[in-house]
Amino acid sequence: MKQLIPVLALSFIFATSCKNENSNMTNTDIKSPVAEKKPKTLSIHGDDRIDNYYWMNDREDPEVIDYLNAENEYYEESTSHTKAFQNELFEEMKSRIKEDDSSVPYKLNGYWYQVKYETGKDYPIYTRRKGSMDAEEEIMFDCNEMAEGHSYFNLGGVSVSPDNTYASFGIDTVSRRKYTIQIKNLKTGEILPEKIETTTGGSTWANDNKTLFYTRKDEQTLRSNQIFKHKLGEDVAEDQMVYEETDETFNAYVYKTKSKDYLIIGSSSTMSDEYQILDANTPDQDFKVFAERRRGLEYSIAHFEDHFFILTNKDDAQNFKLMKTSVNSTSEENWSEQIAHRKDVLLEGIDIFKDFIVTSERYNGLTRIHVQRWDKSDDYYLPFTSETYTARTSTNVDFDTNKLRYTYNSLTTPSSVIEFDMVEKTEEVLKEQEVQDPNFDKNNYISERVWATAEDGTEIPVSLVYKKGIKRNGKNPLLQYGYGSYGATMDPYFSTTRLSLLDRGFIYAIAHVRGGEYLGREWYENGKLLHKKNTFTDFVDISEYLIEQKYTSPEHLYAMGGSAGGLLMGAVINMAPELYNGVVAAVPFVDVVTTMLDETIPLTTGEYDEWGNPNDKEYYDYIKTYSPYDNVVSKDYPNLLVTTGLYDSQVQYWEPAKWVAKLRELKTDSNKLYLETNMDAGHGGASGRFEALKELAKDYAFILDLEQIRE
Repeated sequence: MKQLIPVLALSFIFATSCKNENSNMTNTDIKSPVAEKKPKTLSIHGDDRIDNYYWMNDREDPEVIDYLNAENEYYEESTSHTKAFQNELFEEMKSRIKEDDSSVPYKLNGYWYQVKYETGKDYPIYTRRKGSMDAEEEIMFDCNEMAEGHSYFNLGGVSVSPDNTYASFGIDTVSRRKYTIQIKNLKTGEILPEKIETTTGGSTWANDNKTLFYTRKDEQTLRSNQIFKHKLGEDVAEDQMVYEETDETFNAYVYKTKSKDYLIIGSSSTMSDEYQILDANTPDQDFKVFAERRRGLEYSIAHFEDHFFILTNKDDAQNFKLMKTSVNSTSEENWSEQIAHRKDVLLEGIDIFKDFIVTSERYNGLTRIHVQRWDKSDDYYLPFTSETYTARTSTNVDFDTNKLRYTYNSLTTPSSVIEFDMVEKTEEVLKEQEVQDPNFDKNNYISERVWATAEDGTEIPVSLVYKKGIKRNGKNPLLQYGYGSYGATMDPYFSTTRLSLLDRGFIYAIAHVRGGEYLGREWYENGKLLHKKNTFTDFVDISEYLIEQKYTSPEHLYAMGGSAGGLLMGAVINMAPELYNGVVAAVPFVDVVTTMLDETIPLTTGEYDEWGNPNDKEYYDYIKTYSPYDNVVSKDYPNLLVTTGLYDSQVQYWEPAKWVAKLRELKTDSNKLYLETNMDAGHGGASGRFEALKELAKDYAFILDLEQIRE
């Protein structure tokens, strides 16, 4: 729930705008706030940038809070005519969700674990049953009770001790991803007095049931850089630091192997990994380096019997290959190849079983699941036939089983959890997502994949979904979604909330632009660092293709993206604003140059290998050419809704705030421009499942209102 701080006297900060930015609105007399300009010169490499809104980067400054509240007030008043529609959309989306839902239970160490929701409640309930699902239910955590009194609440990192007595867990009530770890006695229900502050929330138990390993974050940068060891019942202040990651481009973490035999400390950057291992039975011994880090070597490890299996890009295996090594000789020179590198197949992950190894792959943009016996007497892919879909292995915690769990969905098909018998080659649907709408029929929708030609001749895939009967006449409203960074792939997936657009005549498009890994690792490499602008031009080229093919037109084309996808939105409206009628930019990373020059900001140093380090002039010059904030000029821009959270630890609130202020100053149109700041939340927005729907309803109402669709 948003609780806006009362607006204080604003006269000393804001001037009245002479622009009417609400020509198409009911409330045409509402004037937008205009932020005070306080020029600050930022100099590097002999180049001076004047930042008139740099002053906004202090959330403790009353002037800053006043500005954010003024923008919130402007947004609320300007969109008041859509409030009833927002509520209608919210209730509509909520009604499709099975409120009393539960996850498919899985068995771990003698207990069946399940997460469930109850009707009318926002938060999950974590449960377990001993021995079978017929046993008495034990409530481990009722997040609805735990969230009382908090405007934001998130439970994470639940870890149960090997003897099933204790559960460690992390709580964030601010939304800055600074978790406090606590420990609960599952037998008595008692929460132990230990509180471990400023952590990632995750932790893992040694096999002695009393030693807990966890990761602390740097107070300033929020980089996860220290691994500590806590002894049950002892003073947290006496906890021993067992590892400190001193390289500011790396983050550290700790976990236990699926076999439960090893504790693992991981250190990862964009381009390199390193692991340290320790017998989980000897938590007071020292960790040993698995294979020393070297720049460009990426790898991950999994343990099975006498070997570690290594997924790695070693020896120029750009799309990764699988190797293995003895537990007694883990250094790089001892690794032997198990699955060779393939230029056209991205190896994404493995699941190990007693008799089988299962690999998750990506070929031509589509996910595949490959099953092979260790002795290679059986070797096959699970049969998927849809043109565009998503399939992923799910919770597989046992080695000694022939049953593989995976999830499957598509743009038109609700998600299913499926259990596949790897011996019999039969499957059972354990759970299919229920759409609580009697009128829903997946056969009423069509999905397809098309290819747009980029300006450099590269074919860019696009996944589309729409309701049957849509005609390609250029008059259809279309929402184009994109991300395109960090190698994160936006796979085609089913969404009940998206139906609110599709059923009102919208086409929905997912732009698989470079910067993700949809077409393999090379696809990512060609959308980062000095190739970053490919991400933006791909998105624009897709828009032009969709217009050319008469799926839509500039009067009916909309774009949406969040975080690095918000950067994408900012870049494309600088490049080609004429293509879009409206844009939603959520928690957008738009002040790229200034942020990447500030090493005190969370995530900055760890992302030099993604964006480049602007302390290097070559990267500075390149980033400056696309950084949305630095490239706002006097011209027309589309209608724009920008959202952020005051406590966002990933994209600081001041980036979108500054961007909106500069757009208000320079843009020459009368289109809508809104900044909405959640004063209680961070990067992920509201924490409750229904509160999150309210935020989406606002986004949809903004777009639908531009289409003059109001019911």
